[in-house]
Amino acid sequence: MSPAEQWTQSEVAVLAAATSRAPSVHNTQPWRLELRDRAGSVLERVDIALPRHDPLGRDRMLSCGAALTNLRLAVRSLGWTSRWSAFPDPTRRDVVGTVTAAGRAAPDEADHARFRAIRSRRAHPAPFAPEPVDTALPGELARGCDVPDVTVRVVPTEAVGDLAQLLLRSAQVLRDDRAYQRELAAWTAPGTSAGPGARPMTRAPDNRLPDEEILIQRLAAESHLVVATPTDTRLDHLRAGMALAHAWLGATAHALTGSAITQPLHVLESRSRLAEILGLPGYAQALLRLGHPIERTTPSARRPFNSLIMLREPEGTWQG
Repeated sequence: MSPAEQWTQSEVAVLAAATSRAPSVHNTQPWRLELRDRAGSVLERVDIALPRHDPLGRDRMLSCGAALTNLRLAVRSLGWTSRWSAFPDPTRRDVVGTVTAAGRAAPDEADHARFRAIRSRRAHPAPFAPEPVDTALPGELARGCDVPDVTVRVVPTEAVGDLAQLLLRSAQVLRDDRAYQRELAAWTAPGTSAGPGARPMTRAPDNRLPDEEILIQRLAAESHLVVATPTDTRLDHLRAGMALAHAWLGATAHALTGSAITQPLHVLESRSRLAEILGLPGYAQALLRLGHPIERTTPSARRPFNSLIMLREPEGTWQG
């Protein structure tokens, strides 16, 4: 194979850096990146698991979908058009998506802006600054979703009270689940990759639930997107993660910050209630809070590249 048909070292660095910075639940980063020829694949790491929080691996697949979006944008940033496919190899369940460089072309302005936003995107679970979000922007982000069979919808102002009740009910259920709490503490304690800032917004550090009126006020000052799919398969979860990352990076490109919420949707009653409130055509997969940051947040820890990348040679040998 000629050098022109393989990723260069500098291109590998770009692809790896972009993929490594994708958002993931509790910053678990449950993926690896496999590179071969002019293609890159996201591999699911089932050894990184949250058995109480995510027993079916739904959030893990959302996280892998976010990594796939970052990989798509990185390929485009290198001056290639791209084709992507989900679960391309039926003999390898761990390969959840592949992006292939199809031909030379400069990225469009929107893709370039989202790619640049990868480096500056941060999770911001704390309250936002009081400055309101441009009222037109959430709708633009929702309409800009380019992932098939995914609905991204703005949560309307009149639904904030119902949303607050739903979040508080879920928080109460999860607070009373001791096994869940032990797992949460293990992933969000100081010194872990997620850190203490990763705790849910409906929970104080001492495990108290916020007052409902206070939570309503907080939610009313924010903007929210909900990501939904028509069915609830691994493919749906992957696509939802792709759409979530796409919207989040679009918001980051407009100087907003955000945080994804999935914990409440693991309470079946709350997940069904959210779909009912918003008239969703299917299953809610994630919520995305958006607002202006109060202060600069530090980037979360990332896995070293040598634990992320696998370079596959044409003959089938491996490096990494």
